[in-house]
Amino acid sequence: MLDTPEAVVEALRENSGRPHGLQRTVTAEELVEAAGAFEKPDVLVTALMELMTAYDVTGEHRKSPVAFARLLKLWESDPDEFSEWEAAQIHHRSLWVTLSLLQVPEVPLATVDAWVAQTRERFTAAGHGLQPVAAARYRIAAHTGTGADDAYDLWATRPRTEHSDCGPCELRRIGAHRLLSGDDTAALDSWRPVLDGSAECTEEPAMTRALALLPLLRAGRADEARSHHLSGYRQVRGNTGMLDEIGLHLEFCALSRNEGRGLEILAENRPLFEAVGAPLARLGFLTGTELLLARLAADGHGDTPVAGPPGRNWTVAALLTEVRTEADRLAAAFDARNGTTAVGDRRRTRLDRSPLLDEPLPLGLRTSVARTTAPPVPVEAPAAPADFAGLVREARRQDALGHPAAGGLWALVAERLAAGANTPHDDGIGPAELLEAELAEQSANRLLRDDEAAGAVVELERAAELYEDLGLHWQALSTRARVITWGPRDADGPEGPDDGSARVEAMEQLVQEAAVVLDRVPLTGGNPAEAEGFLGADAAVERTLCYGGVLFCLAFTAYRSVMLQFPEPGEAAVAKLEEHTGTLRAEAERLSLPHQIANARQFLADVAGRTGDTARAEKELRAALEDVAASERPWRGGRPRLQLAQGLMGDGRHEEAAELVHRAITDASRYGDDEFAFAGAYTLLGHAVSHLGDHGGAVRHLAEAAARHDRDAEHDEAAAVRLQLADVLTESGRPDEAVAVMESVLSGAEGVTLDERVLAQARLNLARGLRELGEFRPAAEEFLLLADAVAGWEDDRPIQTLVAGEAAVTLALADRWDAAATVYERALAAHAEAPNPPLMTEMLREFARLTVESRGDEGLTDALAHLARADDIVAAAGADDLTAWYERGSTHYRRARILAGAERFPEALTEAESAIAAHEEGGEAAEAPRAEAVRIAALIEGNGLERRDDAIARLTTAIARCRKADLDQAVRILEELRQSYMDRG
Repeated sequence: MLDTPEAVVEALRENSGRPHGLQRTVTAEELVEAAGAFEKPDVLVTALMELMTAYDVTGEHRKSPVAFARLLKLWESDPDEFSEWEAAQIHHRSLWVTLSLLQVPEVPLATVDAWVAQTRERFTAAGHGLQPVAAARYRIAAHTGTGADDAYDLWATRPRTEHSDCGPCELRRIGAHRLLSGDDTAALDSWRPVLDGSAECTEEPAMTRALALLPLLRAGRADEARSHHLSGYRQVRGNTGMLDEIGLHLEFCALSRNEGRGLEILAENRPLFEAVGAPLARLGFLTGTELLLARLAADGHGDTPVAGPPGRNWTVAALLTEVRTEADRLAAAFDARNGTTAVGDRRRTRLDRSPLLDEPLPLGLRTSVARTTAPPVPVEAPAAPADFAGLVREARRQDALGHPAAGGLWALVAERLAAGANTPHDDGIGPAELLEAELAEQSANRLLRDDEAAGAVVELERAAELYEDLGLHWQALSTRARVITWGPRDADGPEGPDDGSARVEAMEQLVQEAAVVLDRVPLTGGNPAEAEGFLGADAAVERTLCYGGVLFCLAFTAYRSVMLQFPEPGEAAVAKLEEHTGTLRAEAERLSLPHQIANARQFLADVAGRTGDTARAEKELRAALEDVAASERPWRGGRPRLQLAQGLMGDGRHEEAAELVHRAITDASRYGDDEFAFAGAYTLLGHAVSHLGDHGGAVRHLAEAAARHDRDAEHDEAAAVRLQLADVLTESGRPDEAVAVMESVLSGAEGVTLDERVLAQARLNLARGLRELGEFRPAAEEFLLLADAVAGWEDDRPIQTLVAGEAAVTLALADRWDAAATVYERALAAHAEAPNPPLMTEMLREFARLTVESRGDEGLTDALAHLARADDIVAAAGADDLTAWYERGSTHYRRARILAGAERFPEALTEAESAIAAHEEGGEAAEAPRAEAVRIAALIEGNGLERRDDAIARLTTAIARCRKADLDQAVRILEELRQSYMDRG
């Protein structure tokens, strides 16, 4: 009941602890009405201050001036009812009203000018400096586009006063002025303290991050733009007071070719379409939305469903019409009010912008909408002849060379045949059956890439029959070899799982058959039965390539048999591999097929690397790269380079590995090798450069890897890469970006189900990240969801202990003590079944700390009980279960601090000295925590027990020890404490 002033004050205090939003604002309005019923204006003043803050934060600029008018009336009638802080706020908040009045086009400009003039009079009468008034006049000038430069000079050259906007907000406006003048560089320079985190406030860096997105992209600083989008969008998401900034993030998505991300932002912010309290900010939101929708419509996605104003279903085209109509109306209203075209001009400038990148900027986020741009055209792709016969001949030529572009050329052949091109036999390219066989092989290739082995075998067998009917025996053999090699795996038999040996035997029989054909149809010499002149190479070369292909299939089948038997392949399988790779290599050397020699070496290198013979693996791969160079088929170098890079990474040779992967990716892109493992390569490159300290590069490459996995519908792989990306972001001090990445993993995509273990790890990482950011309530919610997810994992009880322990602490941090107590007991019960002593002792120490922080001396008994439980766990644990000195020392340290807080100084000093003694057992590894325990002991001695000389002596000894251990920060801290005691005498 709000029937007394005290009850209203208590309700105001409770409401101020809520997050800003509709509930807090509505409650603030109710409390103003309740406060107005009493004869104590001071309560009404406080309630109006709270209401005005709520209006400002949530963008209710139509209502804010009304609340301030009531405040001003109270101030003029009874200023003694205002506290010193509230009195200062009258002058400060008078300037907020200027912005609110500008936001509403129905308010005449003369009214806004008159308000600023009244504010000037109040400031002058109170003896305040006029810089804040000049700032308000600049805002009007910048908004209307009239005299902005002069107004800027009058504002920016005046000294700041106690009523000026905070430093970060002024930096934002200074940079915005320079941006409006067309100077991106100067704007970014102005914003540097805000963007690097050294200047913050309640609105910053969120607003400046949004403003900086496009200037950063235009400056070629895409990594920074990505970073500020990831972290900045989380700060403004769903905030009705940040409509303009959300519009800027939508604009960034459109101009960085991340339209899918933009659609997801619209979906997350759908309620904002109903936010009408700040028309100017709404115009910014609608303009960013319009730019995004226009890009999608121009790319042919007008019929794509999109989230718009609640109440109906929308398509891109329909929402674009709706948004454009309202935005045009708003812009026209502002320009009519202002008597200028400035607002409309700025809107038209934004809408005229084109994408700033040729390809989508990888953001590292999982999106439910695929990229809308086509992949880039290879730099060195062979041109497709216009005439059909020429196209077929070029496809055959590139196929004989093994060029990656061959598949695309064959696809064009199939398309033109389907469209009714001239019949092949009329164009001098051989029998129709030959082309039919070749296209069947190409169809098999596509099916194999899609893991449809059964369909591929049908196509290969059809091709083999056609080749045989044409008298092309080598082509038939090569195709039959592929049937054996690439066909579906044999089912596990009664004697155990398929180990590939049966397939090896089948291939050996085929090679024996090839020997018979070799006697009958030699690799060199004529054979009238063959379609001479029609193939991509002359008949002798074509037969040689087919023969090499048969031997390759045998070697590969032997290699796969070894792989199936890992981690302990049988001696027979290894011997077969050595035999058949030896045959392939010898015959390839005899017939001048260096690319097949490279293939043989890669099989051997992979097995050698997996069995720990890294020296042989490296030797074979380096030789394979020389063979590739000799083959004059540079597009074949990507795979051995990746293989070699992986081995070098294991040896810690990260720089050389990074160079190899860079080269592999470059070559694969140059030659259009769409079978190259781009996603895996970018992942490997991300790890390599991360080890080299290039965290920006690591983020860029891992983000690209995740996007490519998404494109290939490899959702679990994409999620796994994003987990790695989040780790890199966290390690590089960017936990807010890591959280954004984890949120995207868990956001879900229609028709996509991720592995439950991957999802659990993502949720654990997200919960920890939110906790690190101080977002304890959402962190606790994630931990509870995770606890439910892992509750049924009977085969993994330790994870249940871990989750319960971390969830309990996080619930306590979120001030949800009832739930924390329940999960606390659950954690201890889980520990009894699946022990995790270090986690439990950390949980108990944190509960002890938080208990006294929450309840003060009333919580002392419970806090000490938590620490006693920690002691029991350490005593019961085995030597291999924890680091005993660290656990004992940490618990003594926590007990010392709690007892000192309760002014039980003798006991506290005993505990601090016990902590020092425990850390002494840890040797060099314990020097830092030992120094901290010494600091606490000295504080207890010098302040609690007033034995400053003893404290100085203790500190002097510890300083010398820390200096010897090169603990510079500890030395500085301890010296400052010692000096403070010495100064007191």
